[in-house]
Amino acid sequence: MTEQPQQPEQAQQAQEQPQEHYFSADPDVPFTRERFTCEVWGHELELVSGAGVFSRGHLDHATAVLLRETEPPAQGQFLDLGCGYGAIGLAIAKAVPLARVIGVDVNERAIALANENAEALGVAGTFVACRPDQVPSGYAFDEIWSNPPIRIGKAALHELLLTWLPRLAPGGRMVSVVGKNLGADSLQRWLGEQGWPTTRLASAKGFRVLETRRA
Repeated sequence: MTEQPQQPEQAQQAQEQPQEHYFSADPDVPFTRERFTCEVWGHELELVSGAGVFSRGHLDHATAVLLRETEPPAQGQFLDLGCGYGAIGLAIAKAVPLARVIGVDVNERAIALANENAEALGVAGTFVACRPDQVPSGYAFDEIWSNPPIRIGKAALHELLLTWLPRLAPGGRMVSVVGKNLGADSLQRWLGEQGWPTTRLASAKGFRVLETRRA
């Protein structure tokens, strides 16, 4: 997978601080768009990001590690949890023609950009982004994929995961990526303690790729 030139890790972490409130429903910074291209699983994705949305103008390091260290999933119903402008869910939709992908986010700009990107990539019939409360209550997912919003705080993150993990179908799994310095190992232990067995699929560039199974 190719992406924009990487910055030193400390500079990248500083850039990804929530200065623009990307986890807010309606960021108050001017909405300017920024286009970039990346390659995932053999497909070139031209994506539009924007101010007030996570990882403006580039594929963030964590998501890049997640996609580089995994293979495209099989067909099924997928959730891109905290989708932002849609990089993970759109990569799945592009690589898996029979997939059905829902991206959820609280950021209205992110939702708009994700749906615009789906249209531009020709996968609007496969991918849709929406607010969490717009997902039908009975809808189950074969897999959840996520670069979870760690910086919302431990309590909020735990609530988020315990809200969506029960939406996995029997035998389903969540694939996520978390920085080691942001508590990946403690999160792995906590998930196991909550009854969600979690193993490490890969470790690269200071990030853990985790697989959480529905028991």
